[in-house]
Amino acid sequence: MAKAKPDDLDELDWVTVRDELDSSYAPETILQKAKRKTQENPFVPIGALATTVALSVGLISFYRGKSNMQQYMMRARVGAQAFTIICMVAGFILLPKSN
Repeated sequence: MAKAKPDDLDELDWVTVRDELDSSYAPETILQKAKRKTQENPFVPIGALATTVALSVGLISFYRGKSNMQQYMMRARVGAQAFTIICMVAGFILLPKSN
């Protein structure tokens, strides 16, 4: 095997940098990440839940043949989706300023 030259060792500096980064990195579980994201922007999960509820009630109304309620809930779903998107955009804009 050939002897390593100093130039060859410089090319492998990224390995030590990666090892240093990996040792300082604390992995998050899915629940920890969800909790952190909810604390950062609590209105997004509320909007997502409202969207899910409106969609579910609208689909149940559609299945049962209640067209007035189904139309109302589909419009409510669109409003809840708009609320969620607005909250996401506001979170992206305001989050860097809060750190």
